[in-house]
Amino acid sequence: MKKIDIILFCLLLAPCILMGQGLRREFLLEKNWRFSKGDFEQAANAAFDDSKWQQVAVPHDWAIYGPFDRSHDLQQVAVTQNGEKVATVKTGRTGGLPYVGIGWYRSTFDVPELKDGKKQVVLKFDGAMSEARVYVNGQEACFWPFGYNTFHCDVTNLLHTDGMDNRLAVRLENKPQSSRWYPGAGLYRNVHVIVTEEMHVPVWGTYVTTPFVSDSSASVRIETNLENADGKAIRILTDILDSDGKVVAHKENQQKLNYGNPFVQNFEIGNPSLWSPESPSLYRAVSKIYVDDKLVDQYQTRFGVRDIKFIADKGFFLNGKLRKFQGVCNHHDLGPLGAAINISALRYQLELLMDMGCDAIRTAHNMPAPELVELCDELGLMMMIEPFDEWNIAKCKNGYHRFFDEWAERDMVNMIHHFRNNPSVVMWSIGNEVPTQCRPDGYKVASFLQEICHREDPTRPVTCGMDQVSCVLENGFASMLDIPGFNYRVHRYEEAYNKLPQNLVLGTETSSTVSSRGVYKFPVEKRGDATYSDHQSSSYDMEHCSWSNLPDDDFALAEDHHWTMGQFVWTGFDYLGEPSPYDTDAWPNHSSMFGIIDLASIPKDRYYLYRSLWNKKESTLHMLPHWTWPDRVGEKTPVFVYTSYPRAELFLNGKSQGIQEKSNQSVQHRYRLMWMDVLYEPGELKVIAYDTAGNVAEEKIIRTAGKPYKLELETNHDTIPADGKSLAYVRVKVVDKEGNICPDEGSLVHFDVKGAGSYRAAANGDPTCLDMFHLPQMHLFSGQLTAIVQSSEQPGYILLEAKSKGLKSAKITVKSEGL
Repeated sequence: MKKIDIILFCLLLAPCILMGQGLRREFLLEKNWRFSKGDFEQAANAAFDDSKWQQVAVPHDWAIYGPFDRSHDLQQVAVTQNGEKVATVKTGRTGGLPYVGIGWYRSTFDVPELKDGKKQVVLKFDGAMSEARVYVNGQEACFWPFGYNTFHCDVTNLLHTDGMDNRLAVRLENKPQSSRWYPGAGLYRNVHVIVTEEMHVPVWGTYVTTPFVSDSSASVRIETNLENADGKAIRILTDILDSDGKVVAHKENQQKLNYGNPFVQNFEIGNPSLWSPESPSLYRAVSKIYVDDKLVDQYQTRFGVRDIKFIADKGFFLNGKLRKFQGVCNHHDLGPLGAAINISALRYQLELLMDMGCDAIRTAHNMPAPELVELCDELGLMMMIEPFDEWNIAKCKNGYHRFFDEWAERDMVNMIHHFRNNPSVVMWSIGNEVPTQCRPDGYKVASFLQEICHREDPTRPVTCGMDQVSCVLENGFASMLDIPGFNYRVHRYEEAYNKLPQNLVLGTETSSTVSSRGVYKFPVEKRGDATYSDHQSSSYDMEHCSWSNLPDDDFALAEDHHWTMGQFVWTGFDYLGEPSPYDTDAWPNHSSMFGIIDLASIPKDRYYLYRSLWNKKESTLHMLPHWTWPDRVGEKTPVFVYTSYPRAELFLNGKSQGIQEKSNQSVQHRYRLMWMDVLYEPGELKVIAYDTAGNVAEEKIIRTAGKPYKLELETNHDTIPADGKSLAYVRVKVVDKEGNICPDEGSLVHFDVKGAGSYRAAANGDPTCLDMFHLPQMHLFSGQLTAIVQSSEQPGYILLEAKSKGLKSAKITVKSEGL
């Protein structure tokens, strides 16, 4: 990353922070926290001795360090959303990690500005898992139960008069059976201190809308809320700057504010740069607030200019152009990093998805980290933001239903105010597969939540992920939503379209195909809930859960029916927990297999199936399986090719296996080229793809691997910032003397890091592997794994060395560059 890119990225990631003047200061509480698991009666008190506690940096996830153990999330439950009627023993449901329990964090912070006059100080937590109780100087400042939401509390009156050495303590508690996946534990997102004048723009105090948008002109309306401004004559000077920093609109207005009304300004931008996935243009509104000619605050808001419409029988239009969502659902964990947020890890995930052709993210099933939303703004990924997996009826014994009646509206308002200025957000979801959907009065709860969205942000439609199609079609639940969203049940989309007044259908959650990277099962056949003794699923991409389907079904629906709006695949990445179809007492499985990309951020074969349709900019030609099968000589070993080309010819050791062409013989034949009768023999497997004119367009070769010879290291992150946070993902492979990957190799690899960085974690994508992520060693899975190194705050070079018994070692260098 170039230095200018780093500066711009940091600026864009802080859309509401003052530039200069000393009127507003925001800083993170990252270092020098003390942490201990367990409960301590006096830990809120300023004088409490925490010297023996662990020193940590925030964001921090206490549970990701393990160890993995079957007992950590052993449950006997019936998963009703999967259609289960009888309770059975479940293992690995939340990743087999020790997330249950109480943990305390303690730190100090200074606000020297208090010595210079009246100020206001707010603590903002981007997420704290969970049931957070915040204490400042021994007094409780606030309580917020939901671990995924951002919340803030005014602590001005709790601070020392000189503003110095203020003691912050946070108590968190994760109850057993409080989640259906790994939720993380601790202060896993950032903690902010915001210092302002007494009269100021509060947290999320602006609301930007674009009432009219065209290629030649756009109107921009900015509502600025002010605290402690009643009865005062306020003057605001606002500049709107484009992505190059050029002022494209300016207004100076004066108003007298009363009754908490916002200060409203209207602007016109000529020839606007419209935000879209293809061109994610961003603007900044920089506002200076004056009272009696005295500058009291300065605030900036990042936004985008774009127009969204959802039209019956037609679909979704962005800036007047019809498009279908090519989206994925993602949980919040970052694989081996756990729930602790990291911008460079998020960026790496999103860039992998974008190369696949993905253009949208559903935040399943909770509020996202703000860094994710900001990155989607910047990179050009549309978003469906979703707050809840439970409403007022339980899925988990200690789930969110305990708080819904009292807290749902407050959580929704926080979420909407937080993200309603982000152009990437194109719709709100109010829930996922909630049991309430089948209750006779379930529509009332849905209406309550939808109306909150309409009240706080009338510019975006509302959907809900519904899986009980019969219920919601009959009881009015689906018909009252802005956008009916269905989870799976593709065979009922047309019925829903014909019955519902919206005349639109969105795939809010699709496919749930399962596969293990590099693992292939025979015979190759379409199967639901297939299980094997090794607890893996086949990467021929023909296996799914009983309640789901294969990708081809959703592709065909999107192509064949104009009223389908596209899909959000379950899931973009594997995640910790929910190891279907091995969730019923099938330890050591402890991570999902739904991902298009595995837990090590390595694409599975399925990645290229989606890429062959979704990536319109680049060609795709991918062949599977690997070609090292010493026990299958002479046996039928099907070969699949995922490609953006219409036809291809397969050769085995120079002998043609025939030409296959995409056809309507089945939905699989529409999107895959399949040679089902190839008789295995070692050697060279080659595919030649032909374009629509019949010309040779591209070829791919796979060779039988010999004996494992050496390790190889490669990375896309040759240079990272020296900020103590940035990561480089390094792919580790075992190859033979000719450079062919050895697909069955599972040796243990040891890592050593020297120089201007440190070892952070590793993962191999094996859902049954119990190696701890943070230890500098990891077994290979299907011949590969990913190691992650982290920069220090000193520029220099990071040297990673990988060693494994019997293999030639490898080294790689990553430059850590000063800001």
